[in-house]
Amino acid sequence: MKFHRVYIEITNVCGLACSFCPPKDQPTQTMSLPFFESILIQLQEYTRDIALHVMGDPMVLSNLNDYLDVAHRLDFSVMITTSGFYLDEPRRRMLVHPCIKQVNISLNSFNKNSVSRSFEAYMDNILALCDEKLLQTHEFFINLRLWNLDEACSAEVFNEQLFTLLENHFILEEGMIRDSVSGKRQSLRLASKILLHFDRYFQWPALNNEVSGDGYCHGLSKQIAILADGRVVPCCLDGEGIIELGNLHATNLGKILASERACSIVGGFKEGKAIEELCQKCSYKKRFEKGLS
Repeated sequence: MKFHRVYIEITNVCGLACSFCPPKDQPTQTMSLPFFESILIQLQEYTRDIALHVMGDPMVLSNLNDYLDVAHRLDFSVMITTSGFYLDEPRRRMLVHPCIKQVNISLNSFNKNSVSRSFEAYMDNILALCDEKLLQTHEFFINLRLWNLDEACSAEVFNEQLFTLLENHFILEEGMIRDSVSGKRQSLRLASKILLHFDRYFQWPALNNEVSGDGYCHGLSKQIAILADGRVVPCCLDGEGIIELGNLHATNLGKILASERACSIVGGFKEGKAIEELCQKCSYKKRFEKGLS
């Protein structure tokens, strides 16, 4: 069994309360470096691509570089996902690391929080990271995520402000970004390996959601997630560990993946069936239907 990517939540601390994210019910926890290394050793036969994110923001950790050093020593490529609120100069320096493959910045974290920071102050550090990346010989992608599209254009004012700033900074034609947005998932190139990525809002899976039904999902076929406390779940959207397959503090990964529950989930998705209740109530899997993936 090989995974395209494994999500590892080295911390479940985010520091924000975005309105598009579910509330966190789990106790605050940060994964220890020795435990992180033990996980990577187990993952070597399953993947070489990890993402240090489920619900938390890895950039809150002042010693993130230590985790990156471990990943690099064990030959993993790393993807970072962050809100962009923790990109002061010392933290930006940590991202110029040879193991970093991609940095995702969720721009709609700004307008979906009650924060005292101005839009300009928020974007200054993000644009500084982009400029610093362009001066580096180490190649990695920066993906500026704007996952706030909807039929009501509810984020239109914020988006227009952002588009103007980006067009001015990257010396793009006025109105180019707005005129290029299709309302669907897409990416626009701002500079070399710096992309502005658009997508729609999505509903997080939850047991109190309406039933979405059966379907296919990448969970346990292309990805798994490991929460900060060591629990293994099928995908990166189960931040509460509702579908807990096992805990790496107690059981090795091979045994967890071979468990009856894990095999049942995989077998169900192969037939287009969502076995678990949480999967039944997850509408995100519709994106994997033909024409939406």
